Amino acid sequence: MASTDTTRPDAAGPAPAGQDLAGLEAGLDALGSAGPARAPLRRTLVDKVLPPAVAVVLVLVVWELLVLAHVAPAYKLPSPGAVWGEVTGAWEQGTLLGYIWTSVERGLLGFLLALVIGTPLGLVVARIRPVRAAIGPILSGLQSLPSVAWVPPAVIWLGLNDRMMYAVILLGAVPSIANGLVSGVDQVPPLYLRAGRTLGATGLRGTWHIVLPAALPGYLAGLKQGWAFSWRSLMAAEIIASSPDLGIGLGQLLENGRTNSSMSMVFLAIFLILIVGIAVDLLVFSPLERWVLRSRGLAVKG
Repeated sequence: MASTDTTRPDAAGPAPAGQDLAGLEAGLDALGSAGPARAPLRRTLVDKVLPPAVAVVLVLVVWELLVLAHVAPAYKLPSPGAVWGEVTGAWEQGTLLGYIWTSVERGLLGFLLALVIGTPLGLVVARIRPVRAAIGPILSGLQSLPSVAWVPPAVIWLGLNDRMMYAVILLGAVPSIANGLVSGVDQVPPLYLRAGRTLGATGLRGTWHIVLPAALPGYLAGLKQGWAFSWRSLMAAEIIASSPDLGIGLGQLLENGRTNSSMSMVFLAIFLILIVGIAVDLLVFSPLERWVLRSRGLAVKG
C-alpha cells in the first residue's frame, strides 16, 4: 500500500517565496564576507621581496662592472664601495639620521598642511559650479607649474626660514590634492547622490556619508600625487635655498656634494631621497590602497 505521508522532501511543494529570498540573501552575505586568503610568508617573500632585491643586486653588479671598465673617471662615477663609505662615515659622525629627519619632518608637516587646505578646496571646487569655473583652470595650471619656480619668490617674500619651505610645499601639493578630489567627485555615480538625498543625506551630511566615501579612490590618487609633489618641492627648496639656520636636509646634502665636487656624496643624497620616497609609499599609501580595494571587494587573492 502506498504511503500517504506528505512530509517527505520529494513530496513537498515549492518553498515559500520568503524562504527563497532569505536563502539568497544568506548566500550573498556569505560571498561578501569571504575575504581573500592570506598568502603564506614564503610566497610573499618570493613574489614581493625577491624581485626588488634581485633588481638591486643587478644594478649594483652593473654599476661595479662599469667602474671596473673605467667608462668614466672615478670623480664622475664613484664605486658602490665609495658611496657605502659615505654612508658609514655619516653614520659614525652621527649626521646620517639628522639629514633624513630634517627633510622627512618638513615633508610630512608640509603634506599635512596641504591636506588640510587641499581637501576643503577640492570639495568646494567640485560641488560649486561658479567656483569651479573660476578656480578649476588655475588649479590645473598650478599643478603643471614646476615647484622650483616658487622658490625665488618664496625666499624674497618670507626669507630663508622654514616658512619658506612650507610655502613651496603647499604651492606644489595643494593643487594636486584638490584636483584629485575633484576627479574623484566627478566619478561618483549620480545614483548614489539621488539615493543619499532620498535618505536625507544632504548638505554636509551627504558630503561626509556619500560623496567622500564614493570619491575615495580618486582622492587617494590625489593624495599620493600630492605627497610626490610635496617631496619634490621640498628637495627643490633645500637645494636652492641654503642657510645655517635651516639645517642640512637631503636636498642641502645633494647641493653640498655638488659644491665639493664629491660624487659619492651626491649619490648618497640621491639614494636617501629615493629610499624615503619608496618607504613612504610602501608604509602609507600601499596599505591605504589595499584597504580601499578590500573594502570594495576588488582585492586579488594571494
